[in-house]
Amino acid sequence: MIKKIKLFTSNTDYSNVILEELCKKLEKYGYIISEDDYDLAIAIGGDGTFLKMVKECNFSSNVYYLGINTGTLGFTGEIYPSDIDMFLDNLKINAYKTENISIQETKVHANNSTSHFYSLNEIVIRDKNLNTAHLDIKINSDLLERFVGDGVLISTSLGSTAYNLSFKGSIVYSDLHTLQITPIAPLNSKSYRTLQNSVIIPEKRIIKIIPAIRTKDLIVTIDGENNIYDNVQMIETSVKKRKIKCLRMKEYDYTKKVYEKFAKD
Repeated sequence: MIKKIKLFTSNTDYSNVILEELCKKLEKYGYIISEDDYDLAIAIGGDGTFLKMVKECNFSSNVYYLGINTGTLGFTGEIYPSDIDMFLDNLKINAYKTENISIQETKVHANNSTSHFYSLNEIVIRDKNLNTAHLDIKINSDLLERFVGDGVLISTSLGSTAYNLSFKGSIVYSDLHTLQITPIAPLNSKSYRTLQNSVIIPEKRIIKIIPAIRTKDLIVTIDGENNIYDNVQMIETSVKKRKIKCLRMKEYDYTKKVYEKFAKD
């Protein structure tokens, strides 16, 4: 049973108005708004607010996550402000379902130390000085390609509809637990044989990025946050076994979501 709820907001004027209204309605329905001990986390804003919420919750799998879309695209937003009353009615009688969403786990090995990250959408790997990147990409121990180009983006299934789409990556249903390697401006010529399309990697495989000598210094972007590393030996990224739980209304359908956000006139 969901009893305690923590709220996150983008702090725009509109989001703060919805926040105030939601607080009153939650109290009316008998829910407790809590900062430390909670069963459900709600983000009021856009996709960035949803990502921030999950990160601040330390990607916990012990709570449910929900987005109320007051932003622009709002792909992670399950409901709109006009749906709040209906949502609360359904929540009170447990008329909802949950969807397990993959967490991406990344380890950056550089200068004899290892940095460890979680992400919900993607990581992006580029040369530190934005020169052409030379990267060996392996799946477990098998070489997939010797990449040459501006960089590579590795997205989760949820993140396939985010930055990944800008580079013509594929849309992957969010209940599939995959990673997708999408090239950024790959070179393909007599000298360089680089894959031109994205490659979708199933769960339980580790993607390894090994920089060539000329590309040892890298920018690694984790869900939009840039990190600079010198003398990188290897980057490993995979789907973490633990998942987060997104709360969905019973009528939720991913196909309808894609149509609404990307194909509907």
